[in-house]
Amino acid sequence: MKKYIGALLIIILIPGLLSAKIFAKTGTAGLQFLKIGIDARAIGMGEAYTAVTDDISSVYWNPAGLALKSQNQVLFSHTEWVADIRYEYVAASRVTDYGTFALSASILYMDWMDVYEEDNLLEPTGETFTCSDLSAGLSYANSFTDKFSFGFTLKYLRQNLDEYSVNGFAIDLGSLYNTGWENLTIGMSLRNFGPDLKYDLDNDGDGKLDEDPFDLLDNDGDGLIDEDKEEVAFKIPLNFSLGVAADLYKGDGQALIASVQLDNCVDRRETYNVGMEYTIGTFKIRSGYQFNYDAATYSAGFGWTIPASFAIINIDYSYTNMGDLTESFLKTPHRLSIKLLY
Repeated sequence: MKKYIGALLIIILIPGLLSAKIFAKTGTAGLQFLKIGIDARAIGMGEAYTAVTDDISSVYWNPAGLALKSQNQVLFSHTEWVADIRYEYVAASRVTDYGTFALSASILYMDWMDVYEEDNLLEPTGETFTCSDLSAGLSYANSFTDKFSFGFTLKYLRQNLDEYSVNGFAIDLGSLYNTGWENLTIGMSLRNFGPDLKYDLDNDGDGKLDEDPFDLLDNDGDGLIDEDKEEVAFKIPLNFSLGVAADLYKGDGQALIASVQLDNCVDRRETYNVGMEYTIGTFKIRSGYQFNYDAATYSAGFGWTIPASFAIINIDYSYTNMGDLTESFLKTPHRLSIKLLY
């Protein structure tokens, strides 16, 4: 009884601890691509997926879900984001006697853009630049009982902004507990837990960094002082998710799943997600909504399972309406994902 009381207290207290020093801090965290969800199935359910995830996409949402499938898996996920930004995600898992291991990689990229001088914003200089973000992860998960599983992901992170770059590391932790009643599952995940990052800039090109932070001296003898002040560090988007999912109906080749979720991210207000998935035969339709965002976010999608001789293939699509950020049906996030189970 004591261990269950302790677990309940952790579930109750973690969101409070994370939000104790949090207020509206929009724009204070970097590496924002880490908040862009992957897998059309998850997005179609409004990202209320922490307690639902049970396949290779768990490497992003909740690594504990990797332990729930006995097959090896491969995932390809493509996102057409706003402003002609694209996001690619690939992952592969392997089941062993010691648990399930997975490798994942992602990249966010955009077209080349013109460079403008700050004193002339009407005419480009003729130069161009681009930006990109990438990550690579190693995941592990295992089921410790028939109801409880745990997993983690270690991630390498990199951001490129024109000629500048920054590197970092983070860890994701996740757990799933199935109560055994109507497949009622409680899922928790802590994503992007890692140190603050900062760019190292050599503004005067002398090969040294932060050489004049405090003393007001011209240490490099170029007639200027403090041109290499210490850069300001920035956080990565630490996120805690607590979700509950259950089967509302299951039988006769049909199933209806419902899920609710609380998200607490370090640089925004708490958000609440709800989602549903209806399955009939090999076809699935989904819908979800995210509350308390600055722009209301509604998602919908569908999926199709194709049994093949070499693998079970899941093809999923989702559409997201981001309110004022949606210019048209075509210029709003669309996702296509393919999963192979073999």
